[in-house]
Amino acid sequence: MTYASPLLALPGAVAGEGIDAGVAAHYGSLYGEQRALAAGEGFVDLSHRDVLRVAGPDRLGWLHSLTTQFFEGLPAGQWISALVLSPQGHIEHAFTGVDDGEAFTAHTEPGRAAALIEFLERMRFMMRVEVTDVSGDLAVAWRPVGEGRYDLVPRDQLTSYAAAAGPAAGLWAFEALRIERGEPRLGIDTDDRTIPNEVGWLADDQAPSWAAVHLDKGCYRGQETVARVHNLGRPPRRLTLLHLDGSENRLPAPGTEVLPEAGGRAAGVVGSSARHHELGPIALALLKRNTDVAAPLVVDGLPAAQEVLVDPEVGLHFRPAR
Repeated sequence: MTYASPLLALPGAVAGEGIDAGVAAHYGSLYGEQRALAAGEGFVDLSHRDVLRVAGPDRLGWLHSLTTQFFEGLPAGQWISALVLSPQGHIEHAFTGVDDGEAFTAHTEPGRAAALIEFLERMRFMMRVEVTDVSGDLAVAWRPVGEGRYDLVPRDQLTSYAAAAGPAAGLWAFEALRIERGEPRLGIDTDDRTIPNEVGWLADDQAPSWAAVHLDKGCYRGQETVARVHNLGRPPRRLTLLHLDGSENRLPAPGTEVLPEAGGRAAGVVGSSARHHELGPIALALLKRNTDVAAPLVVDGLPAAQEVLVDPEVGLHFRPAR
């Protein structure tokens, strides 16, 4: 059964498309909604996202051992993001959640909870943990507090939450601000070959709140690849913010090739794109490491200028502490 948020009944609501079809793309004022969020006002309905709950006394140590994030000693109420990698370091799952002292509750992309839960169940062994899909009970919303704050809302209270937290902003406004800050989205700005180093998911002193890879923790699946690229090498590709020519009223579709303006082989592919209230049309793209950071590019016939998000030579600037 296709999900449809009750907030699609709000005045002016227009449903999204694809995996975001269950919530509003906008409520009639794309740029007005963006400006409200940028000013710290309102909320975004993300109730189409999947939600899972990990309970049991061993939950934090268990998640610490399986993921890229440092879960041991996680304080109650602190939100955290984490990844599950393949043995080769490719990103398989991404989630963001919070512990309440009794259980860790997390949300992930629409339709991805089942595969994540299946993986976690296979790795449970004798650990005292219980993993359940609670998407039917809890909904996700986002508020523009600081870099952003997620709320977990009982689904039967979503309408009353909206009345108290308004004004409502649609997903188009949320996505434009996400793209502006360079935050990748699993399955749209990543593919099955993506490693965390390529998309800015590594945590350091300057890392954003969505950074999901802790560089000072013990072993986890895929760690060797992450450490090798971070310490010695260069990411094979790099996430880049593209500023697109706005003379034509269109945006590139995910997967559209990014080409050098001078011609030649594709430099990469576009992921997310949006119309920003100040920057105009923008997009996130995964570009090959050897693409000149100053090179003019073309996307679906639209000229594009680069803004560096991930340093193509980050490994050359890293020196281990002695």
